[in-house]
Amino acid sequence: MASCASVFPVVPWENPILWRCKGRGEPHQTKIPRLIDLCVNNMSSSIAIHRFVAQNSLHSSPFPLGSDSLETEVKFRTAFSHMRTLESPVIYDPITVQDEPADFPWFGYDHSLILPGKTLERIFREDTPWMTRFDDLLNVRESLGLARKKYNALRRRQVKAETEAWERAAKEYKELERVMLEKKLAPNLPYVKSLFLGWFEPLRSAIEKDLKLEKAKRHKAAYAHHLSLLPADKLAVIVMHKMMGLLMMGQEEGCVRVVQAAIHIGEAVESEVRIHGYVEKTKKRGNRVCQDIIFTKEQQKRRKLVMKLIKMKKLVDVQKLLKEEIDMEPWGRDAQAKLGTRLIELLIESAFVQPPINQLGDSSPDILPAFRHILKTVSVEDGKLKNKYGVIECHPLVHMGLGSTARLIVIPYLPMLIPPKKWKGYNKGGHLFLPSYVMRTHGAKDQQNAIKSVPKRQLNKVFEALDTLGSTKWRVNRRILEVVEAIWSEGGGVAGLVGREDIPIQEKPGLEDSMEIKKWRWNARKAKKANNEMHAQRCDTELKLSVARKMQDEEGFYYPHNLDFRGRAYPMHSHLNHLSSDLCRGILEFAEGRQLGKSGLCWLKIHLANIYGGGVEKLSYDARLTFVENHLNNIFDSAMNPVDGKRWWMNAEDPFQCLAACINLSDALTSSSPHSMISYLPIHQDGSCNGLQHYAALGRDSLEAAAVNLVAQEKPADVYSGIAARVYEIVKKDSQKDPASDPNASLAKILVDQVDRKLVKQTVMTSVYGVTYVGAREQIKRRLIEKGKITDDRLLFRVSCYAAKVTLNALGEMFQAARSIMKWLGDCAKIIASENQPVTWTTPLGLPVVQPYRNSERHLIRTSLQVLALKRDGCLVAAKQQKTAFPPNFVHSLDGSHMMMTAISCRNSGLKFAGVHDSFWTHACDVNRMNQILREQFVELYNIPILENLLESFETSFPTLTFPPLPQRGDFDLRKVLESPYFFN
Repeated sequence: MASCASVFPVVPWENPILWRCKGRGEPHQTKIPRLIDLCVNNMSSSIAIHRFVAQNSLHSSPFPLGSDSLETEVKFRTAFSHMRTLESPVIYDPITVQDEPADFPWFGYDHSLILPGKTLERIFREDTPWMTRFDDLLNVRESLGLARKKYNALRRRQVKAETEAWERAAKEYKELERVMLEKKLAPNLPYVKSLFLGWFEPLRSAIEKDLKLEKAKRHKAAYAHHLSLLPADKLAVIVMHKMMGLLMMGQEEGCVRVVQAAIHIGEAVESEVRIHGYVEKTKKRGNRVCQDIIFTKEQQKRRKLVMKLIKMKKLVDVQKLLKEEIDMEPWGRDAQAKLGTRLIELLIESAFVQPPINQLGDSSPDILPAFRHILKTVSVEDGKLKNKYGVIECHPLVHMGLGSTARLIVIPYLPMLIPPKKWKGYNKGGHLFLPSYVMRTHGAKDQQNAIKSVPKRQLNKVFEALDTLGSTKWRVNRRILEVVEAIWSEGGGVAGLVGREDIPIQEKPGLEDSMEIKKWRWNARKAKKANNEMHAQRCDTELKLSVARKMQDEEGFYYPHNLDFRGRAYPMHSHLNHLSSDLCRGILEFAEGRQLGKSGLCWLKIHLANIYGGGVEKLSYDARLTFVENHLNNIFDSAMNPVDGKRWWMNAEDPFQCLAACINLSDALTSSSPHSMISYLPIHQDGSCNGLQHYAALGRDSLEAAAVNLVAQEKPADVYSGIAARVYEIVKKDSQKDPASDPNASLAKILVDQVDRKLVKQTVMTSVYGVTYVGAREQIKRRLIEKGKITDDRLLFRVSCYAAKVTLNALGEMFQAARSIMKWLGDCAKIIASENQPVTWTTPLGLPVVQPYRNSERHLIRTSLQVLALKRDGCLVAAKQQKTAFPPNFVHSLDGSHMMMTAISCRNSGLKFAGVHDSFWTHACDVNRMNQILREQFVELYNIPILENLLESFETSFPTLTFPPLPQRGDFDLRKVLESPYFFN
């Protein structure tokens, strides 16, 4: 490896370090260069800067070239090469040398520099005179300086976004109040913002007053201490925004359960207290050290001080210090609920609305409560009240503005402007300041303890995969966003967008016909339910668009990822992300573009055919390419006139993703050099019923492997069509029977003409993930409702029941090996649960998994508003859930492992990667390489004796229990997956 003297700029020397010379008795004091550890993609237009590059090798070397080599007291790794005069060896600081690409904060991840000529064609050039590169060196130094300034500016914005969101909102309301008082005129504000402004000052004053009263009391309320941890104005903003957000997304129209609202508000306050406390401590110290380091040092100091004060018998001071120590621990549900309930109560007492003047007539203006606390009935049996629960109900004037609330409410966990912190522990990684946890445990202590107790090195691959997913840079596709905004402003209702108008409810008939009234009530109830669902969908769309509007002018942004308890990765931002709906996926694209190339253009066309759907995605690759060629006129029209043209793209199964592909392909084909066009579009490769693929690999069954494309075929096998054909065969046979002797005959006659691939697809897809008979029935019922041929609800229910039974039986016939493995997993779980133990296992990447299912206990707490019943895990495991959930959870942990293995390997190969469980994304030009990688990683995963290891772990953990033997498996050769073109396609 040659010296890098000709590449990087001169920087000041570091502190002297003691070296011990070989063969010399005295230590030698010298100065060594710092190291830049960068990992950057190597592209033709922007050159890759690799790791271990000396930053200041231009200085004359202290090492005499003719003398013996030097060895450091600490073991520095040194790379020597053919060095010329004035060139020194590259010295690696053992603290910074890592096996993965290192985090270089001011430069960013995988960020390429556009450098003159071919200066950095190879970083470690042999026999390269540094003097001939001096001009290039200055240019590099200038580029790095600009990159550092840009990164620092983005980092400052990110810190403000995470730490000052609530504070900025509070300042805005204060400023609006000031202007209103000065001009004695209400500002012209959006409706919901005017509501917030009217509530802000009374609520802030009420919080301050309540806090003063509590301070004066000898026996303080349980919430009093937590109420004092944030300024009143910030608390007021949190309560208003959280309450409106919950009402906006609530299941019940215009109301939210007290227990849900209280805990959400309590959690938000606790999170902000931690951020607020850390920021204040950081300001005092005048530095930006890590929160974990600060807490550790603080705790150490406190413990020493506590011991000292105990010896001095200053017990009052000890109590104060211990109280502060406790504040750093999680508050718990009880404390959150009590604080949240009190803040809700203060909001109810402080927030009012005033009807418009034209609604009041001659009467004086009336001020009405914006919110009220009421009790609702859960159920009534034999005319007696069975159960009640408390809700916060908003006034109709407040409900009227919920649809536009998304534009105004504070969303704390937005995508990040800079790469996320690398994961290094359970709560170390992700966002800079916002609380971030590597796993979403939802309070499950067993899982938290399991992941905290394993050695960090065991989780290195998991952390590495999450860092890879988080380092992918995204941006908003503005052309798609403009189309979405245009359709949304016209009322929606097309391209998968929900309509913005409610279904009208007919007036009650004046007739006394009981059947007509009963029918009207039924239809009115259905319409009201549909309107509630559409309202929630409209609010969800507004939230997604609100985030897209905020991010559309950013050059790029990042999604920190974490895991669910099974090991599946998810973005931590919940609204606008690539795991969400077609709307989100259409709006998002990679921030880094790459040339299409010949193969990339081909894959772009195949991707468009896949997204269009309608059965096209099940054709051979050649047939999909032909489909695109035959629809080029429609594709060009969609790209040029998406709203006013033929709207061909709206017929696609995923319309906005289809439109994005149309625009990308149109731009390529109309350019002078289609292969050279820069594409930012993620191209998907999806598994073929991926759950069954994993079962086929576990069972090594050749027939099942062929059914889910683990072997090469001329066109993709379609397991859904195969199941549909078998269901049709059974239903047709039943329809020919005598209804008098077989009650299913009449149902089969109604169903026979409606059996198709779409009817059974969802049930087949979820069967390996533990779908129950009831779940299958509801899935099929929804498909039958879409067809609209059965209008009688009772008949619809009966036909759905029959169809679900037939579909599940057909599945059992076709996938016997998979069923036997599912049964074995369930039997093992049942045996473990019989010992009152949760099922636990370790994924191939070293992630410990503990099933969180326990029988819940009701826990009553008295709050200032009402008695709340909180649920918490009991001492007994939920044996039935442990059994039924284990097979799907185990397979989910395997598909999560496959995705993470693929992510790491793609990163190591210089590919950009995004994953959605069993759908892997990269640039069009890199699809061939990613396809090779994901197949190799699948084979590598299943070369591990997974079931044998699982059984061994069970027997080790429960030596007194007897587990059933492993199910018999076939002789399918997994290496055939490497040659299967439709395994992922």
